[in-house]
Amino acid sequence: MDTTLPAFLSTLLYAAVGMVVFVIGFVILDLLTPGKLWEEIEKKQNVAVAIFAGAVAIGLAIIVAAAIHG
Repeated sequence: MDTTLPAFLSTLLYAAVGMVVFVIGFVILDLLTPGKLWEEIEKKQNVAVAIFAGAVAIGLAIIVAAAIHG
């Protein structure tokens, strides 16, 4: 029971760091690509941009998970 709280807190910390890295990566992606990603996906219904953004999201998630795992 004594190790449950530190493990839980470290899990929350890693999750928070992972989300921050993910958001920063997505913002950088949005700055590097022409146009606005959300406008292309939401208003123009551009499936190719949505697939590209999803692929980048999966790539960032794999990188963050590998960095956390060690």
